Amino acid sequence: MGMLKKLFGSEPKPGKPQPTMASTFNEDVLTAERPVVVDFWAKWCAPCQVTGGLLDEVGPEYLDRIDFYKLDIDESPKIAEQLGVKSIPTLIFFYKAKIVNRIVGVQPLNPLKEALDKLAAMAE
Repeated sequence: MGMLKKLFGSEPKPGKPQPTMASTFNEDVLTAERPVVVDFWAKWCAPCQVTGGLLDEVGPEYLDRIDFYKLDIDESPKIAEQLGVKSIPTLIFFYKAKIVNRIVGVQPLNPLKEALDKLAAMAE
């Protein structure tokens, strides 16, 4: 984790993914007015830490356009199972309670930003 702190800084930025879980998922994600990205991850997953760091970095660029959440699959396995998450990290993009995109595995920054730009454009 030390390397990620050096890369992405230790100060939390506005727009970074907020935790969600089974008890708040419907309110946080499915009833959201804006597009939502949910990062399905686990504490023990090194690639998940990389994806989380990327989202922490780019989230502020989408502050008023996309809401970001992260769901720990060990704490809320039923949600991950219901949505067909079989590998982590997985990012699921929602708009108006529907899945509009899914990214499995670590993505380079530019393709990730392209996918986020497309999601943000849906609400414009």
